[in-house]
Amino acid sequence: MNSLLRRPISIFAQQNPNPNSMKFVLNVELAPDGLSFDYAEPGEALLDGKASPLVVALFGFEFVTRVFIASNFVTITKDDATDWDEVMFELKQFLKEYFEDQKPVFAPRTMEANTVRVEADSETVQKIKAVLEQYVRPAVESDGGAINFHSFDEQTGTVKVLLQGSCSGCPSSTLTLKAGIENLMTRLVPDVKLVEAEGV
Repeated sequence: MNSLLRRPISIFAQQNPNPNSMKFVLNVELAPDGLSFDYAEPGEALLDGKASPLVVALFGFEFVTRVFIASNFVTITKDDATDWDEVMFELKQFLKEYFEDQKPVFAPRTMEANTVRVEADSETVQKIKAVLEQYVRPAVESDGGAINFHSFDEQTGTVKVLLQGSCSGCPSSTLTLKAGIENLMTRLVPDVKLVEAEGV
């Protein structure tokens, strides 16, 4: 590609509570606001609704075990045997060139499959989503992860959330969930008694 057409890409790496995960923040939008994509294995990057040439390429690095994409960052999780110092330059260089060449993050069909569906939420669910959006999501995203509402059981008062990105498999995520998110949620939404992570 003509170098005059290349967009200057800046990337900075940010550590998070999961020592095997690194958040790479870029000056370009990777996913539309409110959407996030978590890939625990290479095959997921080929599925309808999640297809991503970027993720396929990242799993080409043998030390990569998980990839998470949201707004303007990608969180990469490595295996235990690899040291960040050994691979940081290579990953940053790869991401810089990938975006300077304006290669796609997602296959076109992925965005079509993820157009937001509007559902009628109960008043309690609306409050739960508002707490997650305003208070919890910014903190979780700053650590390279994401949290999404999964379900609410009115009988038991249990909220189930999906933890993604660096939060998946992070030793401190359970503590954060119970000590931080559950306390906040039960205080602000009295109908909530418990907060649990789905599929962790």
